[in-house]
This record gives sequence, C-alpha cells and structure tokens, in this order.
Amino acid sequence: MNRFIGGILLVAGTTIGAGMLALPVVTGFAGFLPSVALFVCFWAYMTYTALLTLEVNLWMENKAANMITMARTTLGPLGYVASWLIYLFLLYALTTAYLAGCGPIVVDFFRSVSGITLPDNLGALPLLLVFIYLIYKGIKSVDYLNRILMICLAVAYVLMVLLSYPYIDPTLLRHMDLSKLVTGVSIVATSFGFHIIIPSLSSYLDHDVRKLKKVIVIGSLIPLGVYLIWELVVLGIVPPPLLSVGFKEGANGAQILSDLLEHSQMALTARFLAFFAIITSFLGVSLSLADFLADGFKIKKTPSGKGMICLLTFGPPIVFALSNPRAFLVALDYAGTFGVILLLGLMPSLMALCGRERFKAKSRFQAPGGQFLLMTSIALSLMLILLEMMIKLNIINLAA
Repeated sequence: MNRFIGGILLVAGTTIGAGMLALPVVTGFAGFLPSVALFVCFWAYMTYTALLTLEVNLWMENKAANMITMARTTLGPLGYVASWLIYLFLLYALTTAYLAGCGPIVVDFFRSVSGITLPDNLGALPLLLVFIYLIYKGIKSVDYLNRILMICLAVAYVLMVLLSYPYIDPTLLRHMDLSKLVTGVSIVATSFGFHIIIPSLSSYLDHDVRKLKKVIVIGSLIPLGVYLIWELVVLGIVPPPLLSVGFKEGANGAQILSDLLEHSQMALTARFLAFFAIITSFLGVSLSLADFLADGFKIKKTPSGKGMICLLTFGPPIVFALSNPRAFLVALDYAGTFGVILLLGLMPSLMALCGRERFKAKSRFQAPGGQFLLMTSIALSLMLILLEMMIKLNIINLAA
C-alpha cells in the first residue's frame, strides 16, 4: 500500500509541472468551458497511451527494460534509433529546462531569507547535488522525497486557490471563443505527459498489473482535477485582455493573479507554487532519464555504475544550463511538443500495434478499446503532429 500511494504521487508529481501555471494563460482565450473540454479530451488520450505503454512494458522479458528496449523489441532497428534520438533529446531538454527554471527561484528565495544575492547560474547547484544523491540511491529515495514535495505543492496550491477564490467573477467564466482553442493544444498535451516514468514504476511495483493500472488512472486524475480548479480560479478573476498581455509577456497564471490583486501573501505563495510545480516534475524526469540511460547503455547499478548514470544524467544538462540555456530552451519550444506527441502518443500506439500479435500469448494486460481505439490513437497523434507543424510554419496564427 505504501508503494502504491507513492506510485500515484510519482505519476501526479511528474505530470504536474510548471506547465500548469501557464495553462490558464494559453487556454483562456477560448474560455472556461472549451478549456474544460480540451483538458478532459487530452486526459483521456494521454491516459490511454500510458496504458499502452504499460501493456508494452509488461511484454518485456527483461524486467528492467526501459523505452529503448521496448521500441527495439517491437519496432525493430528503426524504432530503436528513433527512440534513442527523440527520447534523449526530450529528456535532456526537460532536465535542462527544469535546472534553468529552478535557479532564479532558489536565488530569489535565498535573497528574501538572507538578503544575499547569488548569481542565477548558481541557484540550481544545491538542488542538483540533492538530486544526484537521490538518483544514486534509487527510486525508493525519490519516492519518499516526492511525497514531501507533493504535500508542499498541495499546500501552496490550496493557499493560492483560497486566497483567490473570493475574487472570482462568474460572468468571466461565460466567455467563449472556440476559434482560439488551438492556442492551448501544445501546452495542454505536454501537461498530461507522465509516460516516461512507467517503466520505473513497473519495476518499483513488482509488475503488479492491478496496482499499476490503478496508479496510472488515479495518478492522472489528480492533475486533471488540479488543472480544472486552477482554470476556474484564474479565468474567473483575470479578464481576457489581461490574459492577452500575460501571454505576450510570457507570464504565468500565478504571476498575473498576484500582480492583479496586489496581495503580498499571494505573491509569496505564487513563488512557492512555481517552485514545487517545477521540482516535482524535475524529480520524475530525472529518474526516468537515469533509468533510460542505464537501459540504453546496459549499465549495471553497481556503485560505480550508479556514479556513471548520475554523470550521464546531469552532466550535459548542467553544462547547457550554465552556458547558454536560452538557446536550448528555444529548441525545446520547437521540438518539445513534437517529442511529447511522438514519444507519448504515437510511439506507444505503434509499439502496441506491432507487438500485439507477436506477444499475444505472453500478454498479461491489454489496454481497453481493441484495435479501433488503437488506430484512433495513431490517427489523432498524426493529426496533432500536423497541427504543430502548421503552427510552427505560421500557417495557423496563434496571435491573440
């Protein structure tokens, strides 16, 4: 039961990241009700492809198999190469983004407590040392710290909602503009991604199918509820013109709320909310990257092997984050969503399609919906990739 609850919190923590703070800003143009519909649709889509990922993982004879082994076994050499390139880029990009995002928040917190201002590029180093230790110790240590961080995130979130709730204007929630719904697709898709942690969870829960299914569904429902309440609060307080300004300036929902209401407690709570939202995702992504590299390079988890895994996990991201994080984060903006849809949407669907007949006799679990839902998932993934290409090529204009 202890690991079961920890697994649910790992799924929720990996899912709820800094993207949560931006959701109302990018979806607010469409309005509250269209945003709710978009959230529910993406939750269903991403939860289904997560169950496909679990289905494929349970076929593997090597119980420590990660995404590379899964892709090679089901999709052959092409899938092996594709998974290496895309997963490695996406996970390194996410880790770099979280390191770059944590730095200024830690520096700001240290300044408010001690009055001493540290350089922004040193802010991430204390967290990095803690994370290296946790990854070295393994998923059990990550699980325990994640529980504490999730409690802190929940407290900051509840405080932010309670401080904001009295200011909600129900008339603002009636705003609707379906033509603007496409603006939020990329962030919403990214905000429901947690599949990268499924192989680690499968090992952690001893490949118990019943528990794993519940962990995925319950763990993914928590972010859905969190996002819907956050959407209600922000869109019920901030009028669309101010959301437009925030969108152009790159501000998040917590910042806009605290600036609009000029509430000192809210400003402090907004900082804590941003920090814990980033750090919980950082933990899940770091663990997934470490297991991915261990599987890909066939590194045994001996003391020296764990040291090598930590070096490979955090070495390149810290170099990027300390030297020129902006260039890498621009690349993340252009490739991140493609990576998310390719790896968390299309890849699990293709692996399941290619592997179902081959592993039918060994199958311990099959995602619901049969062949129809599987083909629908593939078609939807291809449509989303095409949509992102049209947005990046400016065929579809997102200007609010």
